Amino acid sequence: MKNSAPLRLHVPEPPGRPGDAADFSRFAIPEAGSAPRPGIDTSAYDMRDMAYALIRVLDGTGAAVGPWNPRLDAASLKRGLRAMMLTRAFDDRMYRAQRQGKTSFYVRCTGEEAVACAQAQALSPDDMCFPSYRQQGLLISRGYPLAAMINQIYSNAADPLKGRQLPVMYSSKATGFFTISGNLGTQYPQAVGWAMASAYRGDDRLAAAWIGEGATAEGDFHSALTFASVYRAPVILNIVNNQWAISSFQGVAGGEQTTFAARGVGYGLPALRVDGNDFLAVFAATQWAVERARANLGATVIELFTYRAGQHSTSDDPSRYRPADEAVRWPLGDPIERLKQHLISLGEWRLDDHAALEASCIEDVRAAAREAEAVGALGQSRPPVEQMFEDVYKEMDWRLLRQRDELAALKRSAGDPAILGAGV
Repeated sequence: MKNSAPLRLHVPEPPGRPGDAADFSRFAIPEAGSAPRPGIDTSAYDMRDMAYALIRVLDGTGAAVGPWNPRLDAASLKRGLRAMMLTRAFDDRMYRAQRQGKTSFYVRCTGEEAVACAQAQALSPDDMCFPSYRQQGLLISRGYPLAAMINQIYSNAADPLKGRQLPVMYSSKATGFFTISGNLGTQYPQAVGWAMASAYRGDDRLAAAWIGEGATAEGDFHSALTFASVYRAPVILNIVNNQWAISSFQGVAGGEQTTFAARGVGYGLPALRVDGNDFLAVFAATQWAVERARANLGATVIELFTYRAGQHSTSDDPSRYRPADEAVRWPLGDPIERLKQHLISLGEWRLDDHAALEASCIEDVRAAAREAEAVGALGQSRPPVEQMFEDVYKEMDWRLLRQRDELAALKRSAGDPAILGAGV
């Protein structure tokens, strides 16, 4: 018999639009310290509830509580605080630089600094990172020169990538930072493949990858989880759930139905869901996944539950699609303020210390910007054109050799050695 009821599609709608008051009552935020800490050898099945919990360490007073407390010493806490504050100062400066026409594009990670900075501290310096475009804190935490980052953003003559990447799509093999791709999701299978190769060689280095919650709808995400599960790859698969993928809220990628961490359960992978604005919780969960991978127990999926406080990029205007007060009403607060309060509660930090560190970070960024702008901002200088033939093939193709020679002849005939350096 024919069904008489008409069928309907469900189209996810965000809970608030411009003009509405922000409402996060749909999220159940558990008390800090309430999530259990399973052993690293616990099976994915036995710890499946962790995909629906929320690991939190810092409570409302700034105290560290519960079994996930990593008990970091004061020096480590201060190092993490500085990394987050330097990242925010860098973002603020580069945002203004874009508005001043010094670069074409920029992406900030405001409100998400704990994700990259805490995870960088939990990983070894030679572990390989496969980031998306909001993990600049990895480079900053690992001591990559700020001026080199700005040169890449400006695509000037000192750009370490020689003008071949969009601004903010950094790459540094020496720092363990794989090239960022504008095609979201690609870094996931690349990270799993790198981790498999590391294990195949008997190396001791891990891989870690980052993806936004929106890109979990890409096929690359699911292929990566399959390989990571089947081969027990030593990789940490991070999902940064900052609630918004450009102008699409997280429900469009499936966040209404379940948590993003839960996707790991279906692949037999242990999954953790973490307060992404809690530096200690992020560090502890990452440390747990690192220990598991180093013990040859395989991959871990980590959902970092956070909020994108700023724009998706300098091309975006969030006031067109979400309530104006969402960022200030986010129930998990600001990661910098929370770690600052923790240090104060320990008697290891004062407001004067914080102001001095903030001023120091701002000056470090200013100095790096002056160094980069002496080379040139957008359009003021470019990498020499002859460099286009380099770093393409291990051994240069004969056609490239011929084209390089033709350019050299053009340079000689122009009678101006600077002509190629000017980028014509």
